[in-house]
Amino acid sequence: MSRKRPHHGNRRRGTHPKAHKARALVTGTLRIERPGSARVDTPEGTFAVARRGVREGMDGDEVQVSLVPMHGRGGERVAYVQGVLQRAHSGFVGTFSRLDPLGAVSPLDGRIARDFFVLPEDESPLRMDVRDGDVVRVRIVEYPTRTSAGVVTIEARLGSAEELDVAVEMVIASYGLTTEFSASALREAEDVRANVEAELSLNADRRDLRDVACVTIDPADARDFDDAVGARRCEDGYELDVHIADVTHYLPWNGSMDLEARARACSVYLVDRVLPMLPEQLCNDVCSLRPNEDRLAMTVRMRLDARGMVRSSEAFSSAIHSSARLSYDEVEGLLEGNGLGRLSTMDDGEGLGDMLLLLDEIAQLRVARRRERGAIDFATVESKVILDEEGVPIDAVVRKRTRATGLVEEAMLLANECVAKLLASHDVQTAYRVHEQPSPDDLAQCLPALRSLGLIDADVADRLVAADPHAIGEVLARAQETDGAYLANTLLLRAQKRAIYLPHNEGHYALGARAYCHFTSPIRRYPDVLVHRALKRLLAYDKDGKAAHEEAEMLPQLCRACSDRERVADAAGYASQRVKMAQLYGGRVGMRYSGVVVGCERYGLFVMLDDTGAEGLLPVRALGDEWFVFDNERMTLTGESSGRTWHMGKRVAIEVVGVDVARGRIDFALAGK
Repeated sequence: MSRKRPHHGNRRRGTHPKAHKARALVTGTLRIERPGSARVDTPEGTFAVARRGVREGMDGDEVQVSLVPMHGRGGERVAYVQGVLQRAHSGFVGTFSRLDPLGAVSPLDGRIARDFFVLPEDESPLRMDVRDGDVVRVRIVEYPTRTSAGVVTIEARLGSAEELDVAVEMVIASYGLTTEFSASALREAEDVRANVEAELSLNADRRDLRDVACVTIDPADARDFDDAVGARRCEDGYELDVHIADVTHYLPWNGSMDLEARARACSVYLVDRVLPMLPEQLCNDVCSLRPNEDRLAMTVRMRLDARGMVRSSEAFSSAIHSSARLSYDEVEGLLEGNGLGRLSTMDDGEGLGDMLLLLDEIAQLRVARRRERGAIDFATVESKVILDEEGVPIDAVVRKRTRATGLVEEAMLLANECVAKLLASHDVQTAYRVHEQPSPDDLAQCLPALRSLGLIDADVADRLVAADPHAIGEVLARAQETDGAYLANTLLLRAQKRAIYLPHNEGHYALGARAYCHFTSPIRRYPDVLVHRALKRLLAYDKDGKAAHEEAEMLPQLCRACSDRERVADAAGYASQRVKMAQLYGGRVGMRYSGVVVGCERYGLFVMLDDTGAEGLLPVRALGDEWFVFDNERMTLTGESSGRTWHMGKRVAIEVVGVDVARGRIDFALAGK
């Protein structure tokens, strides 16, 4: 039985190619986000590409397109690729197969929706001993057209399907991630040394803080430590130090490492590896604030009153000596009263324990002060798949905010804010982190569902639509410990605009900050590198006028690129986790779990499992043999015969019935059905 009513009448959704003739062509850049979804960025604006409108285009190509009004969409136009002016890519990674006398290579990048051939006279497969199923890197010899296939030659055999994790390699390829550094960047990195003593002797402005206690606190599996914290109690409050690795001391503008970092824009954290922004010599050694080693840093020292309000702050270059490298679990154990643990075996372990308790005290005060000014804390769930040494998933855990993670987070938030305030007060252009307030229309769309949950009255609704952050906080607080908590959090989070980087300050809505920037992770984010350089110029540490001028001219472009690459990195990391989560549950087909509905669509429900945070699809056909009505405003599915309503936040018992590892998909059915 069909689960949706049949639709009668005109079902046309596309456009008519005959309308192409005589239309002016527009030049733009083709962006293929995923199979079947593409856009083209043109001087006239950004346009969706029509279904089957990509044609011979590939992601990143400079193309000519025709813009055609969509039928019944009020003049909205879509694009059809009419020709490629310049290719963005000269090769790709794919899987080889023999089709005698030809060879064929299927791209791992799902956005390339066609196979390429290796000609019979090409001896590259034989020369490299390539076999069926091997993953290879190829160079494009002939690009595909509307009437002919593409031709490639093999440049390298990367390994067999057994040697490589093909599912993760597909993620890397599909998101265009870079896995290797250039030879020039690696040579440049090899010559870098910490040279702390030499720098202190040459630079009188750099303060020697090596005898001031500080520690690094990171996940247990972290290898790059770009921040350290320390605190002291004062008569009238607190003194808080945040030390950040002085990456720009070793990263000159326009050097090979800088150019590569600029292109990557950020490190990418996949389920089984990190694709770093900087060569390992920097990120894991010279710039990493490793324990018991002298390191160069940029320090923000903040004086807080007894309520945690900032009385003053200063930024300066420094040399530090981390007393310990601690994990979040170790610190959490201390804060929850489980003793000092490993700290008790260290020199001055009791003193470090007291400092951690003090940092926690400051963090609690800062949370309260931020909420007073309207900062919004959305509840988010992050799942992490645990792999064995062979890359096989063995378990999954849900990461949640703890006192230990909050201790570090609040210190970093405050340091970022103090640096941004300093730069903005002097009208310094740099990569500010900007978050605009949500639009009234987007917030108004949340009202029907929030009313149905009983979470808002007329006053809160009015303030919510006006983007009063306190109203959002009130709704989230009311929803806590109710079935509507996830729906309220999800709806209000979706209504938010995405934070981006801009070359000027416009404040950060969700944090309630008048000025904000990213300063605390220059090892893994290029915007932080830009902020460090701007800060050094303001403090007169950096007097390279030519580099400053060049960077200023490129700043708008750099901010856009960093915002774009951040989205790509986030999506790739999430996709890699989904792939391994599906692989994990492939061994659990037939098992039953409890979960909560976290998404509702016409075609079914998305359910998140309690123990691991894994998400899967419960299709509408699995809900029962009746018609289901989808309410888009309230995000519900209701059975017409039974009247039973399925909504976000509803608890369900499910059974795993199948997986698609390559797509990172898990399929559920109701337990017992």
